[in-house]
Amino acid sequence: MREYCSFFIIFLCFIIFSAKGQEMPEMAQPPFLSYQQSNWVDSVFNTLSAEEKIAQLIMVAAYSNRGPEHMRELLSMVKNQKVGGFIFFQGGPVREGYMINKLQAASKVPLLIAMDAEWGVGMRLDSTMNFPYQMTLGAIQNNGLIYEMGQEIGRQMKRAGLHFNFAPVVDVNNNPGNPVINYRSFGSDKYNVAEKGIAYMKGMQSSGLLCSAKHFPGHGDTDTDSHYDLPLIGHSRERLDTLELYPFREIIGAGISGVMVAHLNIPALDPEGNSASTLSKPIISDLLKEEIGFQGIVVTDAMNMKGVTKGNTPGVVDMKAILAGNDLLEFTEDVPKAIEEIKKAVAAGQISQAEIDLRCKKILAAKQWVGLDKFQPVELQNLFTEMNNPTAELLNRKLMGAALTVLKNNANLMPLQRLDTLKIASISIGKSQETDFQKMLSLYTGMDVFNLGEKSTAAQISAVNSKIKNYNLLLVGVHETGRRPNNKLGLSAELNNFVGELAASGKAIVSVFKNAYVLDKLKNINSAQGLIVTYEDNKNAEELTAQLIFGGISASGRLPVAVNDNFKLGDGLDVTGNIRFNYTLPEDAGMNSAILYAGIDSLVQEAMDMKAMPGCQVLVAKDRKIVFYKSYGLQSYFDTVKVKDTDMYDMASVTKVSTALPALMKLYDEGKFDLEGHLDDYLPDFKHSNKTEVTFREILTHQAALKAWIPFWKSTIRKNGSYRWGTLKTDSSARFPFKLADNLYMFKNYKHKIYKAIKKSPLEPEKKYLYSDLSFYLYPEIVSNLSGEDFPTFLAENFYRPLGATTLTYNPLNKFPLKRIVPTESDFYFRHETIHGKVHDEGAIMMKGISGHAGLFANANDLAKLLEMYLEKGTYGGERYIADSILEEFTRYQFPANDNRRALGFDKPNLIYVENGNVAKDASPASYGHTGFTGNMFWIDSEYNLVYIFLSNRVHPTRENTRLYSLNTRTKIQQVLYDALEKPPMSQVTR
Repeated sequence: MREYCSFFIIFLCFIIFSAKGQEMPEMAQPPFLSYQQSNWVDSVFNTLSAEEKIAQLIMVAAYSNRGPEHMRELLSMVKNQKVGGFIFFQGGPVREGYMINKLQAASKVPLLIAMDAEWGVGMRLDSTMNFPYQMTLGAIQNNGLIYEMGQEIGRQMKRAGLHFNFAPVVDVNNNPGNPVINYRSFGSDKYNVAEKGIAYMKGMQSSGLLCSAKHFPGHGDTDTDSHYDLPLIGHSRERLDTLELYPFREIIGAGISGVMVAHLNIPALDPEGNSASTLSKPIISDLLKEEIGFQGIVVTDAMNMKGVTKGNTPGVVDMKAILAGNDLLEFTEDVPKAIEEIKKAVAAGQISQAEIDLRCKKILAAKQWVGLDKFQPVELQNLFTEMNNPTAELLNRKLMGAALTVLKNNANLMPLQRLDTLKIASISIGKSQETDFQKMLSLYTGMDVFNLGEKSTAAQISAVNSKIKNYNLLLVGVHETGRRPNNKLGLSAELNNFVGELAASGKAIVSVFKNAYVLDKLKNINSAQGLIVTYEDNKNAEELTAQLIFGGISASGRLPVAVNDNFKLGDGLDVTGNIRFNYTLPEDAGMNSAILYAGIDSLVQEAMDMKAMPGCQVLVAKDRKIVFYKSYGLQSYFDTVKVKDTDMYDMASVTKVSTALPALMKLYDEGKFDLEGHLDDYLPDFKHSNKTEVTFREILTHQAALKAWIPFWKSTIRKNGSYRWGTLKTDSSARFPFKLADNLYMFKNYKHKIYKAIKKSPLEPEKKYLYSDLSFYLYPEIVSNLSGEDFPTFLAENFYRPLGATTLTYNPLNKFPLKRIVPTESDFYFRHETIHGKVHDEGAIMMKGISGHAGLFANANDLAKLLEMYLEKGTYGGERYIADSILEEFTRYQFPANDNRRALGFDKPNLIYVENGNVAKDASPASYGHTGFTGNMFWIDSEYNLVYIFLSNRVHPTRENTRLYSLNTRTKIQQVLYDALEKPPMSQVTR
């Protein structure tokens, strides 16, 4: 029995130790260590004097925004002291690259160039990219994105001539009042900090970049900034082992190349030291190197910081850091003195020459690993472009979007639904001008905008408060007022009280563009119906938060810090979006931005240079993502008003498929309208006309033998130039109330004369394709008869308002200021004035601006919402407008056997491709669209999930200007879309 028990105990021990072995994998070594015994390292090492070996351990500060004297000082250090490297701070990428090349050319041994680039090179260099702060990254649930960020930061730094990033920060920020770490930490959870630090590190090292975890042994629980004083960490060794040291052990075990030591006073780790941990042998040599087993590069925090310099002189303090076990001195202030003091320490036996040699070889090995054995100068050409590439910007946006954290979403308010039921005010607190947040919100639907700067008075706050009483939804942004997202509210007590009132109103979604800890300082913030925290304030954060609210993107972020009892570590709600447009970059939809932007820009510029148009708007959407939306040129040749994205264009014939057609499709869906019906079925006055035998299917495909058009305005004028009776007058009256132009008024019932003229118009001898707009004059009346609503109301209630397409409107001057409406033709024939704010088409203006063939105004963004609904077979924003089968029916070829390319109302590609035809060569047969007389075009390609819109006023100042047609600008731009596609759709691949 005893033998059995002994065997069992041995077996149990084996299992336990085996399990422990699985939990604690073998520590990975920094990859550069494999070069320590290389031929290159030995060959370089053998050329170095004792002083030069010490100099390899020294890294000096450099700035590319300083003058030539600074450059001379740096070159002197290279030539005279033979320093091993530089850490670059403020400046610009090209200036920095130029300096690096000069310094490298002057150096006997290639220089190791470093940077503190925790959130990318934008932390130090102007005109370069900032990635999110680490607190923001701490909210992300997909660590793969952080790995990708590490790769991209590595790529950018290597491209700029840099080799060593003093990042990531793996301090556990468990002190909300921490003045130096805070938003620079991944958060207050040690596991999250470790996982994200490792992902970031592995990404950088996969790009051949050295990196260092900091600030060992943990700077997260202090209220003192070590730049200005020496912080005291009074925790026990047990506490330090279980919390602060955990991420460092994990990231060292994962193979990080460097560790940066903080300037901290930690009695539990060095009870006799009473000085900075940077100078502590028990902390560096005993704990970090021996106990934990780190063999990579141990680098000091900056040796000019007060936390280490207090009580120490330059040079001496550097020597102490070397004696403590550091391999690399960052920001040495007195290089000759440092070398001298370290030499003295070697001579005094305080440190052996063998130990100096070992550290020197470690630095040389790191230099070989980063490629300095085959040094190439920084290529300055295209440096800026390659540092700011669209792939990196897309990743940046993805990171920010993945971090957005929804803390309140009562009744699943987000993403917003039923836009037609909402009267919205957007209110930005802390910014006195319209914000990127508000601009993006306004792309989804109409709203009124209010701003209160950080210094707003009580009277200004009261004025805004009185104006927002009648709104049923308040979209509130609380903005960062400082340069960085510190744990400071930055708002006056009055503004904070107002935010509290808004949050408690029962109708507010509050977006906090600030450090998460600020949630504890905002009054009543937990009372908000919706609450989002972004951790920082920038263009990406603001735009993506607006998109989240309206369902352009989803949210999955979680609080990386504990704030209070209401907002705990790990809190966050998933919000599923992707129901409306996501405004993003071409690469996000598999398109090449370089091809797209260069192609469209050049073709538009050519058209403007050739005076084909004064300006235009171009929009491209793919996969429900708006990837290009740009306005060009001027509203008019005779003014300097630039076209803005919010400006509205006359849709001309695009009106047909944006008003009459959706109305007919909906009525057809409801069984109220029949494609095989006839005009007299819905307009009794047509019962005895010559049009009783033509069906709407024939009419809508333009093969009903109807006349192409009738110039109705000409019938109002006699040969002598006077107006016929019952048509127009030069002055208004009860019988002539409708103003067409200055001194020109129309008879109140003139539209019936138009109907009568259409009824009496002769038919063409043969039913074949002939484009006609006559029936579209009649559809407003038909729709009104069938629906019981006037035509504009029917369209607004059933389509435009629910879509959030508020600029789709007739007679825009009733709703919008003239400055937002682009002028069209200078009319010398009929109205004798420049047409501005009213419909260009004479027939439409004689229908009081409301017709099915012309009269609609819109900007490209709002038109895109309607077209996206078409593309998605009748749905958009989580709502269905028309049955999918009906969209399929209306967008297919109807009579191809009759050589007719038309669908029902929509245009389609020629049945056989024609060079310089109506659409791009690569447009699929499934595509459809329409063009307008004033210079507009849209096209939808369901095979590629593409929406393309081109809006212009080519008729300005005269319709005789047909250069836009002869240049074929619109179709050429459409082809650019297909050229920019990175791969064809699956249906093309499988053919």
